[in-house]
This record gives sequence, C-alpha cells and structure tokens, in this order.
Amino acid sequence: MITVVGWDGSGLSAKAVDRLKAARLVIGPDHLTRRLAPSAATASPGGLLDALDAHMERGEGPAVVIAEGDPGFFGVVRTLRGHGLEPHVLPATSIVTRAFACAGLDWDDALVVAPAGPHQLARVVNACRAHPKVALLVTPGVGPGEIARELAPTTPRALVVCEDLGGPDERVTHSRMGEATTRPWKDPDVVLVIDPLHRRKEPGWVAGAQPGPAGWALPLESRLPAEVRAYVLAKLGPRLGDLVWDVGAGNGEIAVECARFGAAVMAVERDADACARLRENVLSHGVKVALTRGQAPPALEPLPDPDAVFVGGGGPDVIVACAARRPRSLVCALKTVERVSAVLDLLREHGYRAEGTQILASGLVIGPDGAHSLSSADPVFVVHATPARTS
Repeated sequence: MITVVGWDGSGLSAKAVDRLKAARLVIGPDHLTRRLAPSAATASPGGLLDALDAHMERGEGPAVVIAEGDPGFFGVVRTLRGHGLEPHVLPATSIVTRAFACAGLDWDDALVVAPAGPHQLARVVNACRAHPKVALLVTPGVGPGEIARELAPTTPRALVVCEDLGGPDERVTHSRMGEATTRPWKDPDVVLVIDPLHRRKEPGWVAGAQPGPAGWALPLESRLPAEVRAYVLAKLGPRLGDLVWDVGAGNGEIAVECARFGAAVMAVERDADACARLRENVLSHGVKVALTRGQAPPALEPLPDPDAVFVGGGGPDVIVACAARRPRSLVCALKTVERVSAVLDLLREHGYRAEGTQILASGLVIGPDGAHSLSSADPVFVVHATPARTS
C-alpha cells in the first residue's frame, strides 16, 4: 500500500501519523523527512518511481510519500497515477491557499500556474500580463526576479513573495518589481502577481480563468468587416499564455478581441487619434492591451517575441521585421490583390509557408419596398503564414 501524505507545517492527522509509523519506506524531500524523523528507511523523491518499484517487488510492506501541501494539486499524485499506481491520499492545505491567506486576498478568480521549468517562463509572463491575479508556484529559473524583470516596464504589477510557507522561516513580502529583481530571496514557494488597479465588477461563478467571449467580431467601428475579423482571429488562435502583436492596430479591434480570449496583447500604432480610440475600446471592454505609439518596424524592437502577429498596416519592412521574430502564426490584411503575390513571396523567402484568401462579405439590405438585396463591401485579402517545416 502506498500513502501520499501532505504536510503544511502544522501537526499531522492521526491517520497520517499511523501511516508513517507503519511505513517501511518513506520518500520525500530531505527537509521534510528530517523534520518528521520517521523510523523507516528514507529516500529522496529524485528516484521516486524506481524506489517504489523496487520496494514493491521486494514486498517489504507499506510505503509513504511525503509532499508539501495538497499533493493532488500540481503534485506527486499525478505522477504516481500516471505510473499505474493508485495511492491513498491524505492532503494538507495547499501552499497556494496559504499564500493567499497570508496576503489577505480572496482567490477564486486567480490563475494558478506551475511551470515545468524556465522554458515556460514566457507563457507564465504572458498569463501575468493578461490576468490581474496570478499565483506562481516557483520553480528554478521562474521566480520573483525573473517575473518582475520580464514584466517591467510595460506591465506594472505588485508582487507578494511567500517563502518557506509552513516552515520555521516563513516570510511573506510585499515587493515592488524593481526590488524583486535585486533582492536575494530564500527559496520562495509562491509568488502572487497582482494588478493593483483591477477591481472585480461582479462575483464570479467559475474559479480561475474566466470563460471565453460569447462571440467574435464585436460591433466596433472598424476598417475590417466583421467576417474578416472573425477569420483573422481563427488564424491567430489567441489563447491564455500567448503574446499577440497587433501592428498598425488602428482602433484596436483585433487587439481587443485577442485580449478577450485571454492572450496578452501588445498593440503598435503611430496615429494619435487612433491610439485614443484604441484606449477607449480597451477600457470599455475591460481588457488589458499594452499600447506602443510609434512607427514600425523601429517600435517593434524592444517588444518581447510574439506567438502570433497581425499586421494591419505597414510595408514590406514591417512584415520582414515581424517574420524575423518567428511567430507561430502571422496574418496580414491587404487592400489590393496586387500586394498579395509580393507578400506571399516575401514570407516564403523568410522561411514561412503562406497562403492568401479573398474575403468578400455581402450583407442583406431591405429596400423601401420591402424587397431584399445584397450590398457588397470591398474585398479584403488576407495572407496567413506559419513557419515552414525544416528537415
């Protein structure tokens, strides 16, 4: 029998104590096994599955796996069940619960992210850009310093850094982003990343990430028909954890829609009046969009690499600059068919597989006599590109 026992620094339950006393093998982090001092043989979790397999093959009796907090919450229970084992689980309070309790915050609307390593830092940062309340389970290479460094200066956030939760050196620190990048932290467990300006409009009914938008192609004043915007969104595929650029953003109709799907969005627009309308649209729809007023491609240089890009305005140099950042999806809207062939060739030269589509939307119009007719807008030509596969 395998029992997984969660520990949060408080006293263990009677059942957990009995399981530890009966165990012939206890596996857990060194700092936990030292504190609990079991009488059985101990092993580190680095060789968890091998140690359990060998123990069970020898038929040496019950085993206990010690974990911090709730081991079914981004914890070891998933690993054991994936290996075909069905442990008995005795959870304790999760460290995320403790972190929000220590900070005095409700957390039913919080995202909880648990990166597998530094290769997922960008996705974690994008979640923090798009969502006003995020709990990060710290892993090497993804901690308070790295998060603050990536968010500054475009996304101001308050950080609550929780160290040694439940342990003798428990410390909860409210930190500014500049401080977080320079202060030495002692093995932080959780970082709460909070937008101090955010206010909930109404109580939620689902925890964590909120449901997606009820529909696409909002009735915004737009240079692009709703049908074109819906097609562009389908090709961009914005989602939580992504960063989307909207270059030549205009009124921000694409930027706002992508943000409604949970993506982090950075809009670039040179016209002051368009920037003002973009800000109004962002505020009216309650989303987050980082706006850079400037001329592309120079304005693109300081921006972090995107996952998807929409180019609504600009010449070949803008398209080349966007392609050089290797997004997984690059979409361009063009007014004339003459430009399509040149853009397709340009993208292929820069390692993309590209295709063009003409979208012509015809709306039904009711005349004075009640008769229906079609009213056609000018066609829009959309080029969609993805990185070409390399052998």
